[in-house]
Amino acid sequence: MKAITAEGLSKIYKYYKKEEGIKGSIKNFFKREALYKEAVKGISFSVDAGDSVGFIGLNGAGKTTTLKMLSGILKPTSGKIDICGYSPFDKKNDFLKRITMVMGNKSQLWWDIPAIDAFALNKEIFGVEDIQYNQTLNELVEILDVGHLVNTQVRRLSLGERMKMELILALIHLPDIIFLDEPTIGLDVISQYNIREALKKYRDNHNATIILTSHNLDDIEIVCDKLMIIDDGNIMYDGQFDSFVQLQSVNKIMRIKFKKGIDISDILKDHQAEIISSMEDEVNVKIENEKVISLSGQLMSQYLGEIKDINIENANLQEIIRNLYA
Repeated sequence: MKAITAEGLSKIYKYYKKEEGIKGSIKNFFKREALYKEAVKGISFSVDAGDSVGFIGLNGAGKTTTLKMLSGILKPTSGKIDICGYSPFDKKNDFLKRITMVMGNKSQLWWDIPAIDAFALNKEIFGVEDIQYNQTLNELVEILDVGHLVNTQVRRLSLGERMKMELILALIHLPDIIFLDEPTIGLDVISQYNIREALKKYRDNHNATIILTSHNLDDIEIVCDKLMIIDDGNIMYDGQFDSFVQLQSVNKIMRIKFKKGIDISDILKDHQAEIISSMEDEVNVKIENEKVISLSGQLMSQYLGEIKDINIENANLQEIIRNLYA
């Protein structure tokens, strides 16, 4: 079942050229030159119910603009969007009850009141029944381990604690569709882990559909099973996460541990292995897939008694994405 369908989706921003200085400002007052920026360029895609999609790209690629159109914040310049049978920009109440959006650099909480009051307000706004509200609140509070914080004034919470409250606020009405824009930005590693785990558990418990944008690729790897890559307003890839990694990963990472005092630099050079890091008794190299076996064989034949261990790993997502945009 399709939860989200976008066809020929585009967004063009109109803005005006601003010339330098006071003279430029006066000139612009009487005659302004309009400029146009096509942020999203006629993209089409669909997302099945229950899928978790990592939506990635460079700054300015069109990620946030796309999320804002999907959630009904922005109206597309052209194209169609269908989310569970609704057109987002119509902003019908039944549609709004089925979605939520969390932006890591935007807060929906009130600083001078405790988060529990904001939760109660959203309960009334979305018409959540008491039993469902209490069940959902208890579930989310337990997952995020914030029972001791919900009655604390928001301004007294740390960034990580506030982000957990933002997530509870966004999920308190049990939305089917979750849009997330940089949800772990600025958080420490423990808070990032907690947010990811909460999203995974909520998705599994409620068969929720997630679209997540993040420059922290750990968010994508841990939470998402599908991947969409956007570049300059165009979709470059749309498919399974694992398939993309296998398709793009032409290199392996070899971690070679050996006894001190041996020099394997010539062998590495012969196999065009790129040294990533090296220590006195260990070297980590990047090498093409088809050269792994020959390098391993030569090392073992020449230094059988000197090699302690050879570990071979796939290149990680961060390296793959970096090479993709290189």
